[in-house]
Amino acid sequence: MSDEGDGCGDARVDGSGTRGPRFLEGPTDALVDRQRRILDSHDDRFEAAKELVRYLGARWDDDEGYAEVGFWTPGLVDEVPADAVELEVLTAREPVDFTTETTVEFDRATVETRREGEFTWTAVEGTRPGTREELGSLYRLVYEHESERNEVQDPLAASLPFGAYAPAELYDLALLDRERPDREYFRTLGTDDEAIPTSEDEGLPRVEPATSMLEIHPGTATEDGSLAGLAHRLREIAEKQRAGEELAPADRNFLGYDAVQLMPVEPITENEDHPGYFRHDGMSGDRVEVTLEPPDMVNWGYDIVVSGFSAVNPAILETGRPDELVDFIAACHEMPRPIRVVFDIALGHADNGGLDLLPDRFFSGPGMYGQELDYTEPVVRAMLLGMQRRKMDFGADGIRVDGAQDFTNWTEERGEWHDDEFLAEMDRVTQEVAGTEYRPWMIYEDGRPWPREDWELASTYRSLIEQHPHSFQWSPVTFAHNTPALLTFWATKWWRVYEVADFGSNWITGVANHDTLRRGGQREVGTSWEDDPINPYLGETPQDIIDEAYDSPAANALMHCLLPGVPMDFLNANFRGPWGFVRDTDAPWNVKVVADEHNVAEWQIRDRDYREAGRFPRLKDLGFDDAGDLREFMHTLYDTVDATDYDPERMAAMLAPLSPPLGDGAPTSRDLEAFGYAWMRDFHGFANLENWADDQDEARTAFDRAVREFRHERPWLRTDIDEDREAFDYRHPTDGTVLYYGYRVAPGGGEELLFLANMEGVATTEVPTELPVDGLPTDGWELLLASPGVGAVDADEPVTLANGEVVVFSRS
Repeated sequence: MSDEGDGCGDARVDGSGTRGPRFLEGPTDALVDRQRRILDSHDDRFEAAKELVRYLGARWDDDEGYAEVGFWTPGLVDEVPADAVELEVLTAREPVDFTTETTVEFDRATVETRREGEFTWTAVEGTRPGTREELGSLYRLVYEHESERNEVQDPLAASLPFGAYAPAELYDLALLDRERPDREYFRTLGTDDEAIPTSEDEGLPRVEPATSMLEIHPGTATEDGSLAGLAHRLREIAEKQRAGEELAPADRNFLGYDAVQLMPVEPITENEDHPGYFRHDGMSGDRVEVTLEPPDMVNWGYDIVVSGFSAVNPAILETGRPDELVDFIAACHEMPRPIRVVFDIALGHADNGGLDLLPDRFFSGPGMYGQELDYTEPVVRAMLLGMQRRKMDFGADGIRVDGAQDFTNWTEERGEWHDDEFLAEMDRVTQEVAGTEYRPWMIYEDGRPWPREDWELASTYRSLIEQHPHSFQWSPVTFAHNTPALLTFWATKWWRVYEVADFGSNWITGVANHDTLRRGGQREVGTSWEDDPINPYLGETPQDIIDEAYDSPAANALMHCLLPGVPMDFLNANFRGPWGFVRDTDAPWNVKVVADEHNVAEWQIRDRDYREAGRFPRLKDLGFDDAGDLREFMHTLYDTVDATDYDPERMAAMLAPLSPPLGDGAPTSRDLEAFGYAWMRDFHGFANLENWADDQDEARTAFDRAVREFRHERPWLRTDIDEDREAFDYRHPTDGTVLYYGYRVAPGGGEELLFLANMEGVATTEVPTELPVDGLPTDGWELLLASPGVGAVDADEPVTLANGEVVVFSRS
């Protein structure tokens, strides 16, 4: 333990030439005094905790030249003497290359701390704050208990360059904010010069909803699989636009939106079989060697551990620096049409990996997705809100609360209830970026009473809109269970589609997103109409069918050119690229997850794509040279899960007769695990959209972008359809075709729109002006949009539309 001092004594010099870490008694006492004042000034423990949480974590004070560090440590109070707990500080003696595995020597020091109740504090000088150019000092609490070394990671860390299970990095967030390139964007919020519209909310600007939105998975969106790669891609497109250069078809898939929703970018769980990304032979003495490895976990983003939520998942950071997230946001804000950035906030559960990182009082017990969080614990409640605020302060314009129906509590007296007050607290959180305070666009995903058996019928998807009229929710046609590849989808879902038309102005709409496309790939392909009612009119092969189902011209035009709300598309669907449940972070269940994806090999992998050199290298090394053999193995793997109640050793024995043989012909559970990891890694690489950039169709991408631009030119379409002067219906009887039609009128009557689409079924012919719409004008219509293959048609002449084709007319 370092000698106690008053901030004026000597300190050793580390390898970087700076004074080594040293405890500051006076500033530490000030931290303890502040805690006491805060607790004494509030009668309500939650209100006190909300204020106190602002000072937890590590904060670099550039004016004073030292760091303030605070932890909530309730588990140590009765178990570990206060003077046994130290802050361990590790400072690299040389520059760190974040792109490759390397061994680095660190200066190591421990600094004493002060405990006050359930909180542990210290102020320390001689640390190095991290910046865009340099790795900062790493830190964590350490103590010995029953002769064993124990570590406490910072759940409010700003940077975790080596993952959630490695020490956090002290980071200069104030410098990051001062140097962000989009400061002017934030400075103008709430003024006449603002780049995006805001409304007033309790004296603060609140970001108004977008017109259309694109969901993006950073790990597969670009060749680099990083936020830096995404920022670079957007800047390239923006430069082409400003220079008037021709856009490539793949470029168009990113355009026509004024919002993007990033799938979660928080630190995630790690595979327990992996040795870790911060490895050493022991922590003692004043110098240690550490092997650093760039985290490369494969995951769709939702397997978060909650600890370190305010930091960025290092697996999607090309440089290991959180600046990449700010750079991506700035690239969005600086597009010719500024793009809002929406963060997908998943605080409704924690992966089981969080048990090793957070105090026990964070959890109320196991649940469907790992661990349920205890929202009734005041400090936990406050820390979760603090994590949200700190993450959003990277510069997000909107927040999507994942699985809001999962924010529940339970007591024996009351049973289970939805914690809507906590969801309201999330809505009240205020951001501060570049000196501007504001509130974000609020979106909830809430399907309550899910998972009740009748949830699909009983869910209103409006529970939180009714409580917070400025907020949005995911619509009933956007939730995971929607599978437009099924025959009669657009007929059987008519009642829900009509709800969107009737009162969907505050809904996020669209049928393509990370959940719906994943679920579509899990359906049985079927070999006949009796096996599974897959829509045969969508295409000749499973791959053609799923591509057309989730990137249907008719469905895209329905959402963008007719229905209210904010339509959202999924970038992987725009590219007609592969997508599935990709994650290699769960050793015990990885094989089962792969087995559940057995149909993905049918839906997403063409034989020619599998044969292409460089694709699926790990699976080919295991002997799967043919896609047919792979599909047969995966289907059989799925069958063995049920047959053995997921007993990997028995499953391996049952799979032994298959060709190619797994392992040496007598496979074990380890061989199954190797197959599982090979599938996840190979499919993740296969799903990278750069693989499909050159395959983008000129006419299709041009039409898709045109329907999105159509929406931007007519923002009034976001309002609900007025049945007194507008219309939306389908043709009765269907006669083998689900034919949707609609008629909309701009406010003031300046423009009328006529919509006609074959949502599914045999080709059909209809005269648009003869549709059964009361008072429909018969002349003056001009064709504005026609999906590829339709050609030039007139509204008063017969128009033939095949499955998925659409026309939109305008009349001034």
